[in-house]
Amino acid sequence: MNNYYVWIAVAVIALITAMLRFLPFVVFNGNKKTPAIIEKLSKVLPYAVMGMLVVYCLKDTSFESVSGFLPQLIACMVVGVLYVWKRNTLISIVTGTVCYMIMVQMVF
Repeated sequence: MNNYYVWIAVAVIALITAMLRFLPFVVFNGNKKTPAIIEKLSKVLPYAVMGMLVVYCLKDTSFESVSGFLPQLIACMVVGVLYVWKRNTLISIVTGTVCYMIMVQMVF
């Protein structure tokens, strides 16, 4: 494949991405009221996405040995406790991920 086609593909992808990012600002400018369904989705979707990610991350958990589920269980508890304590999603997820990786690489 020619470099020309690669650059065209990158330009098309960048253009579509930019259009998708700017479209809500064009459609819902300051003069119009945001529809109720959009406001409801903005409140519900973050929790739904986080729930889906938890299910996806834990779907292959093996309960055949302690090392199959204990690191995930401890990391989930770390995330939960940190979120309740600090109310900061980023800190709790990053700390839980680091905790899990340390346990998998060095402990179990």
